[in-house]
Amino acid sequence: MSTRISIIGCGIIGATIAYELSQSTEYRIDVYDRQQPAQAATGAALGVLMGIISQKVKGRAWNLRRDSIRRYQTLIPELEQIAGVKIPVTQGIVKLLSPEEDLAKWVELATTRQEQEWKLEVWNPRQTLTNLPQINRQFRGHAVYSPQDLQVDPVALTTALVAAAQLNGVNFHFDRAIESIEADSPDCCDLLTPDLPTLNSDRVIVTAGLGATNLLSPHAPIDIQPVLGQAVQIRLSQPLGNPDLQPVIVSEDVNIVPCGGNNDYWVGATVEFPLDGVMVAQGACLERLYQIAIATCPDLAQGEIVRTWQGLRPRPNHRPAPVIDRVGKNHRILVATGHYRNGVLLAPATARIISDMLLV
Repeated sequence: MSTRISIIGCGIIGATIAYELSQSTEYRIDVYDRQQPAQAATGAALGVLMGIISQKVKGRAWNLRRDSIRRYQTLIPELEQIAGVKIPVTQGIVKLLSPEEDLAKWVELATTRQEQEWKLEVWNPRQTLTNLPQINRQFRGHAVYSPQDLQVDPVALTTALVAAAQLNGVNFHFDRAIESIEADSPDCCDLLTPDLPTLNSDRVIVTAGLGATNLLSPHAPIDIQPVLGQAVQIRLSQPLGNPDLQPVIVSEDVNIVPCGGNNDYWVGATVEFPLDGVMVAQGACLERLYQIAIATCPDLAQGEIVRTWQGLRPRPNHRPAPVIDRVGKNHRILVATGHYRNGVLLAPATARIISDMLLV
């Protein structure tokens, strides 16, 4: 008999878990979300996958990044073939270093990555200006180039994951809220909804971001806090710099992301923290990141702002991100949430860990 799996939340984490589990015939999978897929934190993400360029070199944080980057090398073409769609991808990330940066640590990281059989280059100021003619010509710093890191459109990726999982028999229930989980029975979990009979499941996987705290409060004290993320889309008449080298550019924690051949660029801040419990005003945040972007690539000032958006990212309070664990006295509830700024990056590795947990 198949094991009944219920996944609560259909952002990038829930969709990836659903797809990866759907490749096993042992599971009967249902996914529930109170809205349409990729509407919450995933919809606010830029999908910049900082794996190789991360300063993490060992332990859980590095292993999650490494495993995810490896899986993305096969996952994206796999999904494109199965779902019959094109998933927009930008190859390569360049981080511009400020004069205050410790250059020696980046040189050391490049050596470590070479030993780990990954590519990472440290550019001197002349190489940086030559390779990136779009950046401010007054820039005199070094840069770090990671050709194997990438950026992927998070909404397109999530949509493809859902489509591929459906082809494998996963049932998705959108606009369907789960109010609470009861796991007192040793045999199954009960999912309570506002307007339907109780739903039964052998295992429940909670991937809801900010909604995880309330769902899990009767079973485990997991405190997930909101952190604001925002972005602006700028349209130009021609691409910035060299059309044959269009990496993501990171400057002062602001990402400038080419949108694949249509002369559009996303500009987004890595994070914006709440101040004294009150979220920073959206207008001030957008203006700050816009000013950093045009100071980095002055030609962006000639573009048209065609869209702005924002969303809340789930950040665990008083514990490392992400939270991937078993909860409840019967361990029938699993949680995969609180990925903070790295939800898209860590989705494949998270799915692998959850899959392993289900086997125990």
